[in-house]
Amino acid sequence: MDSTSTGTAPNDSPPSGRRRGRPAGTKGVPRAEREEQILAAAMEEFGRHGHASASMAAIAGRVGVTKPMLYAYFDSKDGLYLACLDHIAARVIAAIGAAMADGPAAPAGEQLPHAVLTGLFTALEDRRHAWFVLYDRTLPPGSELRLAAQRHREAIDGLAASGTAALLSGHGNEDPLDADALKHVWTGTVSSLMGWWIAHPELSAQDMSARCARLLTAIRTA
Repeated sequence: MDSTSTGTAPNDSPPSGRRRGRPAGTKGVPRAEREEQILAAAMEEFGRHGHASASMAAIAGRVGVTKPMLYAYFDSKDGLYLACLDHIAARVIAAIGAAMADGPAAPAGEQLPHAVLTGLFTALEDRRHAWFVLYDRTLPPGSELRLAAQRHREAIDGLAASGTAALLSGHGNEDPLDADALKHVWTGTVSSLMGWWIAHPELSAQDMSARCARLLTAIRTA
């Protein structure tokens, strides 16, 4: 998707004169639960179509609410996208951090890549397309959305850099350029695996974990 739309489409604009607020809930659904429903639907829509082509009407339809209700909760299409970014970035970073955490149960050396992949698959199983919210090519250059996405990606890259450097260090390799090259190989591999998984919705997180265990073993023993 190469579109560089710089704003919300006209039919996605909130009704003029409407007073914005934070509703307590709709149709008897508590506000926190309704927000979670909206975020899940929005991440699916944004992940499938990108910010530029995503439809607020489609998101509302997925949730079963009106389009003005989305604006009542998130003010704008951009506001909803930012909320999705923050939500999925926190989930991804937490999953990676948990896999890398120090402690007696921390994966050692060559087991770390599989632990991280398993953590990511498990964290994203119920919202796989949200991965593409973090890596949306339709976000306008220099926009608040693009900058926010870059900040989140840099945090994820920082974890990748730490993990790959530690992996090389365990083999006595302290070369920073080797570590940087391996980080790029790793992040590209993760992105490719996520795309492949999304294209195979019949595969569960457990299926992918087992598959990656086989692939990593084959690579190590080749």
